[in-house]
This record gives sequence, C-alpha cells and structure tokens, in this order.
Amino acid sequence: YVCSTWGNNHFKTFDGDIYQFPGICEYNFVSDCRESYKEFSVHIQRALDSNNHPEIQYILITIKDVTVYLKPKLAVVDGRIVKTPYYSSGLLIEINDIYTKVYAKLGMILIWNQEDALMVELDSKFNNHTCGLCGDYNGVPIYNEFINGDASYNSITYGNLQKISKPNARCVDPDETQAIPSCNRHRDECESLLTSFAFADCWLRLNLEMYIQACMQDKCACNGNEDSFCLCSTISEYSRQCSHAGGRPGEWRTQYFC
Repeated sequence: YVCSTWGNNHFKTFDGDIYQFPGICEYNFVSDCRESYKEFSVHIQRALDSNNHPEIQYILITIKDVTVYLKPKLAVVDGRIVKTPYYSSGLLIEINDIYTKVYAKLGMILIWNQEDALMVELDSKFNNHTCGLCGDYNGVPIYNEFINGDASYNSITYGNLQKISKPNARCVDPDETQAIPSCNRHRDECESLLTSFAFADCWLRLNLEMYIQACMQDKCACNGNEDSFCLCSTISEYSRQCSHAGGRPGEWRTQYFC
C-alpha cells in the first residue's frame, strides 16, 4: 500500500483518496500514531522553486530513535552527513542521480525523486495506525480523513491540521475557503493522454479517474502555460504507480512531449 505526493500539490492517501493541498509549512506526511510507542514519522517541507513550481525541500524521517534528514542528493543521519549507500541497524539509504530511497526494516520504503514526487510504501501491520497527509490507512476512503464523526473537512482544512508547529516557522496556512476550480474543459485532453497506448498495461491496475482529475487540475493551474512540470508531473506519477503495481508502461515520453 502506497501513499504519494507529486506535482502540483497532489496527494494520494493509503486509502486511495486523491486531493490537492498547497501548504508550504512542515507537515506530518505519515507517522505511526499509536499512543504508546511511535515507530516512525515522515515530515515534509515544500516550497516554490524559481519557476514557481512546488518542490519538496526536505524530508525528515525518524525511525525509532534515529533521525534522517534528506535534501536532494544529501542524507544526514543523527546530525552527520553520511556516504551512501548507508546501512545501519535496520536502515538502508541509497541515493543516485534520480532517486533517493530509504528502506526501513520495520516495514517502510520511501522513494523520492529529489524534486516534487515522494512515495511511501508501508507494511499492512500499520493498518489503522497512521496519521498525517497520508491518512489513517484503514482501507476506507474519505472516512476519518475528510469525514470524522459528524465533522466533514475539505482538503485544505485537512492539510492544515497536519502542520508541525515550530516556534520560529514563518509560513501561512492556505485559505480553507478557496474552492478548487472546475476544470472539466480539460477532461478530453487528460483522458486521451492517460489512455494512450503506452499505458495499456496500466488501465486495469489503477483508478484512472483519479489521475484524470489530477491532470485536469494541473491544466487549470497552468493557465495555458505549457511548461513540462505542469503537464508531465501527473503523467509521470501515473507511470510510476503503474510500475509499482506490477504494470509495464510503454515509452510515453517523446522528443516533443515531456
């Protein structure tokens, strides 16, 4: 089971909800939230890069009592910069030009493309025990994330609840009243991109509609500015998730596209 975030502030919870949350504070991405003993936590901090694209600046992982701080191409363990591949009791960190990967023996795999996209895979023993932007991993979409008891939250409210309060942090919560625009005019284009023949092995493995919706949101956010981040990040995520689900995406990038 995988939770991920990518591109234009998209998130997909363990339970399969896809939502957008444009926060630029430090947030609890996923943590073990049992009262007694927390085995791990993963925090992320996003910021806008020079092209105004949201990128993950750093990831802060704690595993039992080890702290791992990741920046692009850099790993710091318990305050010391380490050479990779780094291996120590139950923890492996690998960094290459494209990905940073962390394997934790307690049942977590984390893969970051050192830019916008992060994927965390968790052992099912954490079912119903997690909290954060990835949700509670109870197998039921919407419930306890966006509907909790009698309260219902929109995705911005939900995201703001996951903020890590730090005494000197200067970051503003996104406005909870802002509505996500309707982007239906982009449906046909997104649908044809994601059902292109290169993805034939993916159609039955993933919930296509969710990625179409994310692609439509991207097209709205681009405002006709066709830079590759805008259009390619959701398609890249679809391709990654398809591979992860055992599918074999074909070659969808071309000289003229992404």
